[in-house]
Amino acid sequence: MNLHDPFTLAMVALIGLSLMGLPIGLAMITASVVYLGLSGQDMSVAAEQVLNGLNGSYVLLAVPLFIFSAGLMNAGSLTDRLLRFCNLLVGRFRGGLGHVNVVQSVIFSGMSGSAIADAAGSGKIQIDMMTKDGAYTPSYAAALTAVTAVLGPIIPPSIPMVLYALVADASIGYLFLGGVIPGFIMAIAQMAINSWMAHRHNFPVAERVPLREFPRLTLQAFPALLMPVILLGGIYGGVMTPTEAAAVAAAYAWLIAAVFYRSLTLAQTWQAVRESARSTAAIGMLIAGALAFNYVITSENVPGTVRNILAGWEMSQWQFLLVVNLILLVLGCLIEGSTILLVVVPVLVPTAQALGVDMVHFGVMVVVNIMIGLVTPPYGLLLFIVAKLSNQPLMAVVRDTLPFLIAMAASLFLITYVPELVLWLPRHLGYQG
Repeated sequence: MNLHDPFTLAMVALIGLSLMGLPIGLAMITASVVYLGLSGQDMSVAAEQVLNGLNGSYVLLAVPLFIFSAGLMNAGSLTDRLLRFCNLLVGRFRGGLGHVNVVQSVIFSGMSGSAIADAAGSGKIQIDMMTKDGAYTPSYAAALTAVTAVLGPIIPPSIPMVLYALVADASIGYLFLGGVIPGFIMAIAQMAINSWMAHRHNFPVAERVPLREFPRLTLQAFPALLMPVILLGGIYGGVMTPTEAAAVAAAYAWLIAAVFYRSLTLAQTWQAVRESARSTAAIGMLIAGALAFNYVITSENVPGTVRNILAGWEMSQWQFLLVVNLILLVLGCLIEGSTILLVVVPVLVPTAQALGVDMVHFGVMVVVNIMIGLVTPPYGLLLFIVAKLSNQPLMAVVRDTLPFLIAMAASLFLITYVPELVLWLPRHLGYQG
């Protein structure tokens, strides 16, 4: 290692500042400035890369809008109504409240696009519902809430897929379509594990909702259930772009929460705006840092170097995908998912393209990897969130998460090596890849 090399010193600055607690976005910007200064380049190039990248990426407008729509749904009564509807569908089976947790996350995923929004928004309600009268242990309820939240960014819409489209120049619309079948596969796997655990631990059967309640509960939930239909129908019907669909999602969420259900006040709307702004600022800083640091990576031809190294190993396509899965699963245990998408994935994309890997298939596989990382110790962010919501020790939550992690890893294997599971729906709707 050459300690006088600008790139080496930039990496030392990045790792050192991150370990000292500086937000990763700021650490990447600082490391980029260090590299530019030591290599004799104009340090204003960092600002130029950030401004050009942000101003030229219309697609990034979808991120704050999806965050805002999720905030509005959590502030209003949409989540409660969806839970009652899901309980009507699957609550009557053994482990029914666990199944309700999964189904609610599947439906909510068609609205928010964020795992964090799902867990933080409806997580407390789901945990309290499952642990009422001691039906389920708090640690199991928390673990199930964490693993079902990962469905949010896999089933469209998806904020991570928007970020992947930014770095891989892939179609957001077809990425959204590609996530539908994998998302349902993972949901079915989670319900299978929940059913097995329910019989193993003799979890009680929830009180059945009378069938005569079906019309009333369905009617109450119907406006919320329409949101994914409107979004996906608008996108694939050519009426609106994914970014415009995000704006429609935010407007529709406000209308049904504030006007139709009359459960959202102006104060709650303002609070949702403030929280969305904070979340957007955090993600925006991370994107800005990645844009600046990606200039450093490109200047040093890191993607080309990685491609040459992997070519020297003479790996086949399936071997490359295996290596990528292992790398991303390990990194997902240690690094926040957006950082992986914006810094690591751009290095891997050229090699994937050279080996003939479809970019939509690769993108869905990457997003599933990153979502699994959110519930993988030691630094799975969702584990910390649900542990706090349930007031349970982290290790107890991790223990109950392990069976679900095995099922999710098996789902990832299927998604990786049976590309048609991802590509079948996009190809039936016009994708030529």
